[in-house]
Amino acid sequence: MDNYVNVSFLGASGVVTGSKFLIETSDKNILIDCGMFQGLKELRELNWGNLPIDVSAIDLVLLTHGHLDHVGYLPRLVKQGFKGKIIGTAPTLAIAEIILKDSAKIQEEEAEKANKESYTKHHPALPFYTLEDVEKTTQMFQVEMEDKWIHLSEHISYRFQYNGHILGATFIEMEIHAKRFVFSGDIGRTNDYLLNDPKRPEWADFLFLESTYGNKLHPSEDVEAVLSEIIIDTIHKKGNVIIPSFAVERLQTLMYILWKLYQKNKIPNIPIFMDSPMGSNVLQLFNHFAKWHKLSSSDITAMSHHVNIVQSYKETWETIDDKRSKIVIAGSGMVTGGRVLTYLQQLIDDPSTTVLMVGYQAEGTRGRQLLDGAHEIKLFGKYYPVKATVKHLESLSAHADQEELIHWMGGIKSIPEKVYLIHGEPSALEALRVKIKDVYHWNVSIPKLFDVEKIII
Repeated sequence: MDNYVNVSFLGASGVVTGSKFLIETSDKNILIDCGMFQGLKELRELNWGNLPIDVSAIDLVLLTHGHLDHVGYLPRLVKQGFKGKIIGTAPTLAIAEIILKDSAKIQEEEAEKANKESYTKHHPALPFYTLEDVEKTTQMFQVEMEDKWIHLSEHISYRFQYNGHILGATFIEMEIHAKRFVFSGDIGRTNDYLLNDPKRPEWADFLFLESTYGNKLHPSEDVEAVLSEIIIDTIHKKGNVIIPSFAVERLQTLMYILWKLYQKNKIPNIPIFMDSPMGSNVLQLFNHFAKWHKLSSSDITAMSHHVNIVQSYKETWETIDDKRSKIVIAGSGMVTGGRVLTYLQQLIDDPSTTVLMVGYQAEGTRGRQLLDGAHEIKLFGKYYPVKATVKHLESLSAHADQEELIHWMGGIKSIPEKVYLIHGEPSALEALRVKIKDVYHWNVSIPKLFDVEKIII
């Protein structure tokens, strides 16, 4: 009988978020990543339905990294009957736990607020999952080493390989009946401020490749010069800089750059507030996992002392009421929730405010609306006029651009039987497909959401 692999594309297919790829074999059923959909309403609504598979038949979950769109669905998977192990590197599981607890807390608070203030169609509004659900999920976590082959059965092995992007992030190589399946996860940048360059795979029969920036090159802008100019201009306007930021990596990168700018006398000693409990927790992980990044412990200490860490919601309001010009870095990065909403609610209608976007903004998010020049923004059920200046610093992205993706693939010595492009919007997927065809002449496919591919091996 032929050996086969069925691959179900349960997320991040034709879209960026919600990464989930089910690998079914005669030996084991393995889910690669288990993320939440973010962005467009019709995608977010998919989160609430059960997966179109027998969840109890999944043997294990392998995680490429700890971002919400790669781990945020795990508690729902457990609720639907998953009983296996959830495996990742030590920093990935530590970040996943922080992110899931933060996500559950926000959902519980938002459901409570929606019910209290009656701005919901759902009666009652329910959290997507609770802290109790997260506790059950984290009990299934199991740490594995990077760069070590782990045997799951006679015919299946896997290995995590360093991938930059965020602390603990990896791509996953799987050997199934002597065929090499490579799942890129999210590929980091070369010459990153905090992280080493990603490793590159050497062999791939089937490659599942992220395409977030498949149609773009990051601008070669001078990040420090742009930031300095924005900050000095804001001080002259007696305004505030609000930076919606992902709590993992981006926030720590911003802290590091702002500290360096002050050290080099490129900016004055403007107060900097970090309002992200999750970001603060992740910062502590940099001390725990020193081999995963480039910062020294003295760097971490110095940049932490240079920033005011906001601990409570009461302090959020005290920061808003502080009349000095200041920089506020707050979650979330795509302005989909978190503390940044309160700052925007109070300051987005002030022309002296600058909102600085520093990462990928998925379609359907408030962050994308702001970048696209929206004249008003809906926060907590009400519309607020956008009078602030909105700026975009694209080169701080933690994702490889098209050139870096092509370079990353350039380490592969074999010709893959097929490349599946995932984790991208349609224009990015199509542009990268054409580029790979032109450069490597490989067979490239763009699967749609819920497609199932049967591979005979």
